[in-house]
Amino acid sequence: VAKIGRLSTKDTVLLLCDMQEKFRPNIFQFTNIVSNAARLLQASRVLGIPPILTEQYPKGLGPTVPELGAEDLKAHAKTSFTMMIEEVQKELEALGNPKRAILCGIEAHACIACTTFDLLEKGVEVHIVADAVSSRSQTDRLFALSRLKQSGAYLTTTEGVLLQLVQDAKHPNFKEVLTAAALFHHIGLDFMGLEETSLPKCL
Repeated sequence: VAKIGRLSTKDTVLLLCDMQEKFRPNIFQFTNIVSNAARLLQASRVLGIPPILTEQYPKGLGPTVPELGAEDLKAHAKTSFTMMIEEVQKELEALGNPKRAILCGIEAHACIACTTFDLLEKGVEVHIVADAVSSRSQTDRLFALSRLKQSGAYLTTTEGVLLQLVQDAKHPNFKEVLTAAALFHHIGLDFMGLEETSLPKCL
């Protein structure tokens, strides 16, 4: 059977790569990248998908930005470009070695690329969230995504991931996931049988 890259909440992990303060002024579309990653993190909590967070040399590059909403996660400090350091591999083993990874963060041509290569070599299916991944340069970002697709990673989007994970408006967490991810106005309130007044004021 051909691999088609279908996402599932089972055997899946969310990888959050190096979204730190010192990168803020230099990364292309940094605010949007972190916002989309935060939506994925919120939804992962609702759906029971475990998240793993890393920080690249935090002493020099600072902590993870607060707007990601990952204060409760243990940040694995690293100096290598790949996220697949010993501590992360131990955490993956403790999770039963998930078969699929949803990957977001920075930088696309460095840490995201090295992480993807390592995961693919281990037989893990990698889903790179294109609107939650970036680099300092848009050129580096675009060519990195193209290169990683050539290597066998699947390219997707934040909304694509969330809708694939729930798949059906009858999913027991459908409304909760879309509320957390602020997708109501993209999909339509009538479709979900929700009233405008039922939405959080932040939407």
